[in-house]
Amino acid sequence: MRGAMEDIRVLDLTRVLAGPWCTQMFADMGADVVKIEHPKRGDDTRHWGPPYVQDELGEQFEDSTYYASTNRNKKSVAIDIATQEGAELVRKLAVNSDVFIENFKVGDLARYGLDYETIRKINPRIVYCSITGYGQSGPYASRPGYDFVFQAEAGLMSITGERDDLPGGGPQKVGVAIADLTTGLYASTAILAAINARHTTGVGQYIDMALLDCMTALSSNQGLFQLVNDIEPVRWGNAHPALVPYQVLKTQDASIVVAVGNDSQWAKFCKAIERDDLLNNPVYKRAAGRITNREALLAGVEETVAGKTTAHWLEALTQADVPHGRINNYRETFEHPQVVHREMVVSVKSEESGAMVKNIANPIKFSDTPVRHHTAAPSLGRHTHGVLGELLGLSDAELEQLGSRGVIGTANARKNAEITAEK
Repeated sequence: MRGAMEDIRVLDLTRVLAGPWCTQMFADMGADVVKIEHPKRGDDTRHWGPPYVQDELGEQFEDSTYYASTNRNKKSVAIDIATQEGAELVRKLAVNSDVFIENFKVGDLARYGLDYETIRKINPRIVYCSITGYGQSGPYASRPGYDFVFQAEAGLMSITGERDDLPGGGPQKVGVAIADLTTGLYASTAILAAINARHTTGVGQYIDMALLDCMTALSSNQGLFQLVNDIEPVRWGNAHPALVPYQVLKTQDASIVVAVGNDSQWAKFCKAIERDDLLNNPVYKRAAGRITNREALLAGVEETVAGKTTAHWLEALTQADVPHGRINNYRETFEHPQVVHREMVVSVKSEESGAMVKNIANPIKFSDTPVRHHTAAPSLGRHTHGVLGELLGLSDAELEQLGSRGVIGTANARKNAEITAEK
């Protein structure tokens, strides 16, 4: 069965997370993703270990699990774009590519003749996407930044974390790099839309993606609440500003989450915890009453739930059809019966050793063009000779000559550089 993007070639000049997250989506869908990396350093995240990747036999790889989480199914081509010959190789690859995606600082690629204006002259059909922290224009455009910065500047940290007056109170970042991941997903949507528009216009276009823009958009209802009412949303920790109870509740031996989303579920919840007095209290029958009288209501609920075990409440709330859940660590998540059934853990083949390496699956379930998890994240420069030979027609002699001058690298480029440095 064909992949949904099997006829698309992506020239990937991104590093770290936002861009690679986007292009891994395309690679999973069958696109030919050619990742351009510096011959010696490669993607920054290759070195963000420990932890490092291990295969099923326990053999440890050189690259970090961070890198492995976002570069599956790609080809690694090691080219030094700072050299004239290297930049020219990338331009030649762009001629036969559908998408060019990069996350260099604003204006950096123009120095090498790899900016949009240059690339579109040689391939008017190219969809060119730039990902930066602040975008291509504006007073902050030249500033660097990482995910953490944009969680702060876009307001997310102001509504994430416990209230200031409670233990552990204060702003918190999300536990994953949500700004990068969100921008990667927005970028993938934008690129697919531009490819679709090309079917009509016959030409590509430029896409300007900014982490700050994406995080501002992600403010959704909370941001609009402030914008329309000029009232600042506050941190609620694990509680919900408009739903009660919708939070963590301590049991006799651990904690659970309960998410009562409407009046019907409130009635079911009261029956599940055997509190007819709460059910029959007219003050609590409607959501507005539960919000207004939050503290008194929760005092009764928390006392009841604390009296029995987690196992008891999981069973009782399941029988009552009330939304709830355990607070799992990741080991428990990957052992979750529904996660197992949905095949969210996959094994992919290492091209280096031939052994299998565990990965987290792409969550998209197509009926006719399924995503595939072919190969583990490649070693640096593994596909350099193959791609340049096949797509550009370079001979072995030409490739060896380019390699000897440091224009390109091979699968062993980083290891050789480290050995040389040690000497």
